[in-house]
Amino acid sequence: MKRKPVDKDMRIAQLEDEVKRLQAMIDTLTAVNLQLHASIESLNGTILELNQTIRELKEKINKNSRNSSRPPSSDGMDKPPRQRSLRTSSGKPQGGQKDHPGASLKIDTSKPDKVVDHVASGCELCPHREKCRAEADITDRHYVVDIEFRKTLVCHQTIRMRSCLLDHTELEGRFPQGAKAPVQYGNMLTAFAVTLNTVGAMSISRINAVLSDAFDLPVSTGIIPVMVHKCAEGLKDTVNSIRALVIGSLVVNFDEAGVRVNGHNKWIHTACTEKYTYLSYNQNRGWKGMTEAGVLNVFAGIAVHDCWKPYWKFEGVIHAVCNAHLLRELNGIKENNPSQTWAGKFQDLLLEMLKTVKRMREKGRDAISRYYHRKFDAKYDELMKLAHEENPYPDPPPEKKRGRKKKGKILALIERLEKYKASVCLFTKNFNVPFDNNQAERSFRHVRTKTKVSGCFRTEAGVCDYVTIMSYVGTAQKHGKNAFNAILCAVSGVPESIFSA
Repeated sequence: MKRKPVDKDMRIAQLEDEVKRLQAMIDTLTAVNLQLHASIESLNGTILELNQTIRELKEKINKNSRNSSRPPSSDGMDKPPRQRSLRTSSGKPQGGQKDHPGASLKIDTSKPDKVVDHVASGCELCPHREKCRAEADITDRHYVVDIEFRKTLVCHQTIRMRSCLLDHTELEGRFPQGAKAPVQYGNMLTAFAVTLNTVGAMSISRINAVLSDAFDLPVSTGIIPVMVHKCAEGLKDTVNSIRALVIGSLVVNFDEAGVRVNGHNKWIHTACTEKYTYLSYNQNRGWKGMTEAGVLNVFAGIAVHDCWKPYWKFEGVIHAVCNAHLLRELNGIKENNPSQTWAGKFQDLLLEMLKTVKRMREKGRDAISRYYHRKFDAKYDELMKLAHEENPYPDPPPEKKRGRKKKGKILALIERLEKYKASVCLFTKNFNVPFDNNQAERSFRHVRTKTKVSGCFRTEAGVCDYVTIMSYVGTAQKHGKNAFNAILCAVSGVPESIFSA
């Protein structure tokens, strides 16, 4: 049976329709494929961002006072494990060794207030005790240091002479400065209450309880803040003098700490040296608070700080970076990112630089030699190159996404170390510059203790009084004066005596 011949033109038309249909299908699939590629790229970007976020969150969870700038108070009950010492056991027993000279309380025992004789028990009721006692010898002495809790009531009286033999007039005495009211508290008691409230970080109610129980004194809770305020008012000129002395110093340590005042976050700024401590209260942190503190904006020496960005806005000073902060940050990178080999090597470099500085200082030098300068400079640049190899810059963002990709904490630290290399290494070129900023952090210890005990300051006037007194006390302690005696000088009207030898 013969097949009918197919019309050639019709067949061509059918094939052209099929080609068009397949071409449309290809175009549709191509568009879908492009959409899928775009979705995959977007999802890959999201995955990268989420992985970065996860890493940052893990680092945040693992951060503590040993591997970051967080204070030890933030560790809570989960304290980081202590690093074991690198020293090995000497094999000797614990405690004082044989022929060790020993030590005792360093107290003057030349003038005892009371002497108590101890004789044998059989001699106590003997009728010949006094005769034997006259010929007895003292075999040994032990001293017991104790205190007495007693109040002293001093009556001040003014005397009037009815007729002076010189000019036949009446003469009457005057009460001293500290006895103007009919009944009032003395300087010793005032200084003790102020010391308990500021240096002792005790609350008003606890001070009231101590004074009432130990001395049987009816001290009201309202008078103690008045005592603190009067003491602070009398110290304003002295603290201004301390501020001027800090501004005139060659090297000054700067820092700031947050405090709660009446339910709000406020700030205490410090500027201190080996001899002086100046604390100031401000509602602001950063550049504005630093400027209103009135030190950095007029200071022209070397400022040691923790490398926070607002410090670099003050261009009239030479900046030095706290290397203890860097060591902690590098420690965090080592713990959370074991693949970052440069971090441990940079730690070793900083510690080697510190060890060299100590050795040179013991030899009486004021800077490291050119050999060590070239050695450390080359090693610094080498480690920065290694750091960039292990942390390349991220690819630029796609055109549709604005901004730049996050560099992350590690790359940001690397850039900071490169940018502020001179400030990081300044302690090797000028031995007056400390390796760390611990001087400033130590000035905040009383503040941290106070806020731990009290939780917060109730009023701005209270925190201003506190920082004024603690500036004075911190300076007094650096001049070898104890806190109580310094505050006693303040309430007695002679605060400048802390600067005397």
